[in-house]
Amino acid sequence: ADGNRNRDERKEDMSNRIVIDCEEGMDRPAWLDRVTPFMDKVLKRLDIDNWELSVLFCRDPFIANLNSQYRNIDGPTDVLSFEQGDEYIDDEDNTWFNAGDIVISLDTLKKNSEQFEVTENDELKRLLVHGILHLDGMDHADNSPDQEMLQFQEHMLAGFGDDRIIG
Repeated sequence: ADGNRNRDERKEDMSNRIVIDCEEGMDRPAWLDRVTPFMDKVLKRLDIDNWELSVLFCRDPFIANLNSQYRNIDGPTDVLSFEQGDEYIDDEDNTWFNAGDIVISLDTLKKNSEQFEVTENDELKRLLVHGILHLDGMDHADNSPDQEMLQFQEHMLAGFGDDRIIG
């Protein structure tokens, strides 16, 4: 009985594994260490645990190449999500879900914040939540505001209004 209780306690203490990085040769933003705590809060709000995921920050040429290669779309985009969807059990008998990877262009993030008249902080939160929702299996046909995923995204973001990543 003690063995099972300890295993259950270990699983209750589990959280998520998030790796944050930047495109090779790119300067690391000063705010980079604030991304993981924000993503942890989003995953907890979604009641997601035991996920492994990564976020790569890049420039427009890098994401434009990915956009062309994987979506047959020429030009950059703001965020791409690459679902993995496989599970594995670690040495301590904990099951982890390899959710996938999120790629965000800081160039397009800046352009979006100007176009939509929002702060870069708010736009970064939007792109992170958007990427997580895609990794969680949600999708949208276009970017019109009546899309269920985008409505849910905006509802989620309302709960993180005071969170600061940039600034």
